[in-house]
Amino acid sequence: MATTANNPPIVENGATVFIPLNKLKKHPKNARKTPHSEASIEAKAASIAAKGILQNLVVEPELDASGEPTGFYLVSIGEGRRLAQMLRVKRKEIKKTEPIRCVIDMANDAAEISLDENVTRENLHPADEFERFRELSEDRGWGAEEIAARFGVTAHVVKQRMRLGAVSPKLLQVYRDGELTLDQLMAFAITDDHARQEHVYENLSYNRDPSIIRRDLTKMNVAATERRAVFVGAQVYTEAGGNIIRDLFTEDRGGFFEDSALLDRLAIEKLERIAAEVREAEGWKWTAVYLDFPHAHGMRRVYPHSVELSEADANAYDAAQDEFERLTAEWEDADIDLPPEVDARFAELEAEIERIDALRHAYDPDEIARGGVFVVVAHDGEIRIERGFIRAEDEAPEPEPEAAEDGETVIEGVRVNGDGEILDGDEQDGDGGEVSASEPEPEEEAGDDRKPLPDSLIRDLTAHRTLALRLALGEQPDMALVAVVHALAAQTFYRGGGEAHCLEIHPTSNYLAAHADGIEDTAAAKMLADRHAGWAADMPRDVADLWRFVAGLDYASLMALLAHCASLTVNVVKLPWETSKRCAHETADKLATAVTLDMTAHWTPTVRTYLGRVTKAHILAAVREALGDEAAERIADKKKVEMAEAAEQLLAGIGWLPPVLRTERPAWLAEQQSDAFAINTEIVPEARNDAHFAIAAE
Repeated sequence: MATTANNPPIVENGATVFIPLNKLKKHPKNARKTPHSEASIEAKAASIAAKGILQNLVVEPELDASGEPTGFYLVSIGEGRRLAQMLRVKRKEIKKTEPIRCVIDMANDAAEISLDENVTRENLHPADEFERFRELSEDRGWGAEEIAARFGVTAHVVKQRMRLGAVSPKLLQVYRDGELTLDQLMAFAITDDHARQEHVYENLSYNRDPSIIRRDLTKMNVAATERRAVFVGAQVYTEAGGNIIRDLFTEDRGGFFEDSALLDRLAIEKLERIAAEVREAEGWKWTAVYLDFPHAHGMRRVYPHSVELSEADANAYDAAQDEFERLTAEWEDADIDLPPEVDARFAELEAEIERIDALRHAYDPDEIARGGVFVVVAHDGEIRIERGFIRAEDEAPEPEPEAAEDGETVIEGVRVNGDGEILDGDEQDGDGGEVSASEPEPEEEAGDDRKPLPDSLIRDLTAHRTLALRLALGEQPDMALVAVVHALAAQTFYRGGGEAHCLEIHPTSNYLAAHADGIEDTAAAKMLADRHAGWAADMPRDVADLWRFVAGLDYASLMALLAHCASLTVNVVKLPWETSKRCAHETADKLATAVTLDMTAHWTPTVRTYLGRVTKAHILAAVREALGDEAAERIADKKKVEMAEAAEQLLAGIGWLPPVLRTERPAWLAEQQSDAFAINTEIVPEARNDAHFAIAAE
């Protein structure tokens, strides 16, 4: 029968008594010298608050030097529970005199029983713990927050244990048998599909790395970071009935979208809504939506042209610009954050300036009436709207040839006979008759200057003019630059522009998508396309006006246009059957060095881009070069696919490049680094050896 201990109570060995909490002390012989963790005390406090103390404390009376009871009791077993109750006192959940049920033990040695309690017990197997947490949720209907409060852990920990408890019972038994590690079991918990879990387990090779398990379980799903998932959004996808698989044990960056077909449908529907809005607002003849941009469409493209602002828009622009500058001057030296109304006004002015700026370029109404728009998902999950494509059947008709006498036609000033043969200048006299070169020319009446000059004379005169122009242009580098830029721009930006210049310079641009799948959907390709569209929007509509435009550019703009046109002709693609371009590729290396090309900004080694397409020896060489022999040895015994995947993870963010993509440091950079090394070693002499080896390694 339990009694309440008073000051001091009469106790017997083995008696169960209730002792006030403030009368309990830690026994000096307690075997646990390492303190209980805060998390452990928190958990015990939460458990006691929900369920009470389920296990009695074991105590013995404290005696003074003369052997008399002091009224306090020393806790041999249950110190953690005592500390948990002290924590509850501190939180004012209970009083410090709260009665605690204890068992008096004066027969056993306190040190031995304290040790015995911690040595002879066996922890619950983790699999049993996982299943019991799941059962609490399913049988009691408790959520993660409530369970967490009752066991003194976080809701996230509860969710993890419940997820592990939901793994296939077959795999949980494998885990109990020691044939799966906890990390491997956590990898299987990424999905609730027991059949899928068991299928992946049965088909695992000797390599059971958790990353391989996760890969196999999610290879039919779409990562939340993939562009389609970003474009659609998790909320829209889940509201449509889609399920997102989330990994509670690793950084999953948003999880995996389980239904790829649903995701594609939602993306197409969103694209169609946006395309309809663009078509209605802008009046294009057609719009087409694609998940990937249809690069091989074979259509001609037109771009917007510069237009004059209306008087009202010009005045509105000037007013907004003036107010923006006034506010900037007024607040630029302020040490405080902008007031909300001022910040809002800045945003309004910026939006108005951007809106009016957009009106400075517009498509020709005829081009809009005949052209169309592609609406696609960009590489980063944003919307990509590409305007101004003209189908072949929508091209403007060629001008009708003029009728001439005797069955001849005149096309752009050139006479053609009934058989379609072009008549030269000597055959195109007034009566259409031929003039024999051996016969003397008939006498002409004085003053008849309307007859065209003979072809032979035209060729003679224009040859002399060509020679003179070559001589003069070679003496005027600035004008030669204008002429070259004009010739390149005419052929780069205009249909039929090859006939609009007099320099025999013909730029060609290799279609890179034929050599590298998906290259035109990369960030670098988008940046190049945007730069091209920017120049195209500034070009005059008629190629006949291009010379005036190019000649009127300032030097910096002229050089920028030249650089852009020249850049489109770069081709360093190596083809196996081309054996005569060694010098060209050497020049490409020099060009890369001159422009300090850094391919790490545009390319990373992945299974798809490199590691899955080379031999195991190449993979190991890459890892060894980037991370050393130890890293290479860790993956040396893997199969090809597994080795490539492991290498991708190891090389991520390292900046390693295969030799064909590397750029030699330019001489000026090497000199700068050498100077910096000299300065650093003067300031910090002890760093000299490390710096020397670092530069040598490069």
